[in-house]
Amino acid sequence: MPSDDPDMPDRRPLRSRGWPVVRAAAVWLSARGVSPNAISVVGMVAGVVAGGALAGTGWICADGSSDVAVRLLALSAIVCVQLRLLCNLLDGLVAVEGGRKSAVGELYNEVPDRVSDTVTFVGAGFAIGGEPALGFVAAIVALLVAYVRAVGKGCGLAYDFCGPMAKQHRMAVLSAAGVVVVIAPGLGFSVPVFGVDRAIGPIGVALVVIIAGGLVTFVRRLVRLARRLRSAEA
Repeated sequence: MPSDDPDMPDRRPLRSRGWPVVRAAAVWLSARGVSPNAISVVGMVAGVVAGGALAGTGWICADGSSDVAVRLLALSAIVCVQLRLLCNLLDGLVAVEGGRKSAVGELYNEVPDRVSDTVTFVGAGFAIGGEPALGFVAAIVALLVAYVRAVGKGCGLAYDFCGPMAKQHRMAVLSAAGVVVVIAPGLGFSVPVFGVDRAIGPIGVALVVIIAGGLVTFVRRLVRLARRLRSAEA
């Protein structure tokens, strides 16, 4: 469906989509018959592994294992998060530019992302310096942000990818926190929560930023959707 707003295309506006290496990778995959749906599934698996690796940093820390293991898991999580984003980029390129669209493509485009977000953020909640409650709330907020976008599409309007905490922004914040963990696994501070001191590190701070920015994004998209619906009715 074409966009009703030239500033709001149906595809997420990403400069990286035009990078020669990315386009070459899409051509290579398409020429070998790799379906965009399979790429989406690989991205989902990467998101799930990222969540598991993040949670593993917390479990290893609790067992008193070395910082090396924590660093390796944090680095693995960063790589998997970036792999997920790359798959999100390539599946669309293969589907559109490669002419490999399918009847269920929209399902593969959306459902794996929701699974990835949920597992990644819940895993981050159990990571070193994380907080389980923050992980669950971040996952819920990510679902809300995507839900408003889907509602707009269901109303016959183009997707709204506005931020400040759209998918790529959420993953960027989490990746940045992961880099800090790789550099300084023991970095953290105590925060009083309901009268009990809780140890919060870079991952916990990232989750707070993601939640706050996600709520702003949710409200912003909701307001923009209401405005567009009223304009369409006028």
